Amino acid sequence: MAVIVQTKELAQTVVASVVAGVGATLVFSIAIWGAARSVDLNRSQRPVAAAAAATLGVLALAVTLATVVIGIVVMTSK
Repeated sequence: MAVIVQTKELAQTVVASVVAGVGATLVFSIAIWGAARSVDLNRSQRPVAAAAAATLGVLALAVTLATVVIGIVVMTSK
């Protein structure tokens, strides 16, 4: 008998896409927060804290870009 919908594979796809979507959004929001916080701290004459926030923002942006690249590689390899 033919199987119309493979429930296990469908569930795995849905879970993976939700986790990736929420994760990428969360990491990108951290990048935005780091950039905004860096500007605020820089205006408050706190250069060390501003540099730390900027570093966090840059790292989060790098993770976001890596997530996009990994997603494209996984999608094109299947």
